[in-house]
Amino acid sequence: MSDQPSDWQSSKGLAKSMLHDRPTRRKLMARSLALLLAVFAIGLWGIPGWLAADLWRFIIWWGACGFLAIFVVVFALYDVMRVIREERDRL
Repeated sequence: MSDQPSDWQSSKGLAKSMLHDRPTRRKLMARSLALLLAVFAIGLWGIPGWLAADLWRFIIWWGACGFLAIFVVVFALYDVMRVIREERDRL
């Protein structure tokens, strides 16, 4: 076996380091929120005719938007819990 970590282990390590660093976590949250707002705006004003043309397009588009919104909310809750834990450990 090689001594190099697998891609999965490398990805886990990268994600863990990004989630434990508060400024990086906040940048990721801001970018996720900006992406969510952009996707909503595109769906509402950019391509409403294209979405209305087919029911499956509509369902997939707004389902993906809903998934992204849930991701942003869960990410924000994670951030709140991490901040509480960091501040509790500081005292």
